Parts: sequence; C-alpha cells; structure tokens
Amino acid sequence: MTDSARTLGVVLFPDFELLDVFGPVEMFGNLTGMVDVVMVAHEAGPVRSAQGPRVVADHGIADCPPLDLLLVPGGAGTRDAIRDTALLDWLRTRVATAEVAMTVCTGTELFAEAGLLDGKRATTNKMLFTRLEAEWPKVHWVREARWVEEGKLVTSSGVSAGIDMALAVIAKLVGPHASDTLASLTEYEWHRDAAWDPFAKVHGLV
Repeated sequence: MTDSARTLGVVLFPDFELLDVFGPVEMFGNLTGMVDVVMVAHEAGPVRSAQGPRVVADHGIADCPPLDLLLVPGGAGTRDAIRDTALLDWLRTRVATAEVAMTVCTGTELFAEAGLLDGKRATTNKMLFTRLEAEWPKVHWVREARWVEEGKLVTSSGVSAGIDMALAVIAKLVGPHASDTLASLTEYEWHRDAAWDPFAKVHGLV
C-alpha cells in the first residue's frame, strides 16, 4: 500500500453476486498506487458467493481499517444481509466518513434498509425493481438509469452496470483518461451515459 492511495472496501456476505464485486474491482484494482482494495465481511475469512466460489475477506467489520471508498454488491444474499443489524450499523458509520459509497444491483437494499437513501435518488436491478420500490417507499427510485449519483452515494442497476458505474466514479476521482485507459485495457465497451438503460424497457418500467 502507498500513503497516498485511497482504500476501497468491498463488502462481502454469503451469496453475494460475483460480477457485482469483480467487475468494479477489475477497474479499481488496476489503478496501481492510487487505489488499494480490501475485502470486508461480518468476520474475516472465506465467504461463499451466489455462484459458489468463495472469496476471502481480509477484515471483519470490527477490525476494518479506515476506508475512502465503499462498494456493496447485490446477490441473493441481500435478503439475509439486510437483517444483519451489526452490518447495517457499520454501513451507516462508514458511509458517513467515505468519500464515495457505491452499490451494485440489489446491494442498494442494504443502503435503503440502513436509511441511507431516504429522500434520495437511487436505482437498482430492473428485474427486481418494483419489489424494492414498494419495500422502501422513502427512496426516490429512478426507473430508467444505468447508475444514479446522489452526492457521495452512487447506486447502479443490475450486475454488469457496476462496471459502468465504477468507470464513471474513476473518471471523477482520477480523470476521464484513466477510465478510457481501463476500458481499453479490458476491451470493455463502456456505457458512459448514466441514463442508458434498455433493461428498464425490457422489464416494463418505462
């Protein structure tokens, strides 16, 4: 690690979605010397993903170092994670001190359940959108959006949308050249328009 690098904490919980984590981490993790990535879970150690492979959490929430950036993935496990009161308390504390706090897909549920999105704009996976919209009515849900920026909070649509969100955040933190370079390096076609959202139409939201 370097003294000048930002630290990105990625939250893991049982049955998290692999691409929600590793899409953004592929981008942030290639910012050598600028961003250090750590995995955080309720407790340190291996955490099972929804797809099966386990990922090792470097820290538990009790011994996690200071974080500049925060990323919360979605996945089938969010339904249990929103009942983890210790994790929700930790998120409230860490979001308050983070420079940027991001969610991918149904990871937005954790921010919503923690009350972090009350009165704020946010988006999520379009296949499950109406459920979240009904469950957390205090959130101003944006039906057609690849990602939504609301101050330091950035929420994205389903799974692969996290990559576009990550590149947009990197463009603001580091510069657009860095995002362009990362997209080229990974041969990824970056959707730069936050309002680009064909899946909202697919799922009858607009």
